[in-house]
Amino acid sequence: MKLISWNVNGIRAAMKKGFIEFITDTEIDILCVQETKARPEQVEFEFNGYKQYWNSADKKGYSGTAIFTKQTPIDVRYDLDIPEHDKEGRVITLEFDNFYLVNVYTPNSQRGLARLDYRQKKWDVDFLKYVKGLEKRKPVIFCGDLNVAHKEIDLANPKSNRKNAGFTDEERAGFDNIVDAGFIDTLREFNKEGGQYSWWSYRMNARERNIGWRIDYFCISESLRPKLKEAFILPDVMGSDHCPVGITLE
Repeated sequence: MKLISWNVNGIRAAMKKGFIEFITDTEIDILCVQETKARPEQVEFEFNGYKQYWNSADKKGYSGTAIFTKQTPIDVRYDLDIPEHDKEGRVITLEFDNFYLVNVYTPNSQRGLARLDYRQKKWDVDFLKYVKGLEKRKPVIFCGDLNVAHKEIDLANPKSNRKNAGFTDEERAGFDNIVDAGFIDTLREFNKEGGQYSWWSYRMNARERNIGWRIDYFCISESLRPKLKEAFILPDVMGSDHCPVGITLE
């Protein structure tokens, strides 16, 4: 089973830049998308063979998530059931026989760290509590744009970004809490090297120079580790300022 996650930075724009070809040319069982910036009725494309689940933000053209799956889930949930978090379309949960799959688009702390306090003290705490609650019933896979580079190895210029959104001590501690709670950062099970990035600025030819950040993840419950066969990044797939990331499960 191949699962892929991709922040498309606007699904309608991505469809004009190779998104459709990526789906049709790649064998994907479940595709999780973040930052759709659209409602399903605005997207004129039939995802043949896939069931679709969309969670759009109240604000038009902002945030949003979607999942396209060949397997029919047992149950579908949207959001965290916490009003403060549930207006931006950031979470979709599908329940399958042997695991929960959670697609998440974590809030950005924004310039000037205007949203860091909300991110650190509320969102990160509540999201981790949510996935740990699911885990009491069956194993959990969660994926998406978590908007944090966990370690210095996860971005090209750690020293100059220490106090910037995505690499503050507070955000990194939030990812420490995920690992301490027993979830596995799947890529690091297979690849310990630097230069593995999933997002690049559009400025200064950052992508061509591989001056990037790894902020897109697949995390899994420890009990799923024996089923994990592969974790990967697809930096050559264009269409967004992010690239797809994925895992293969037995």
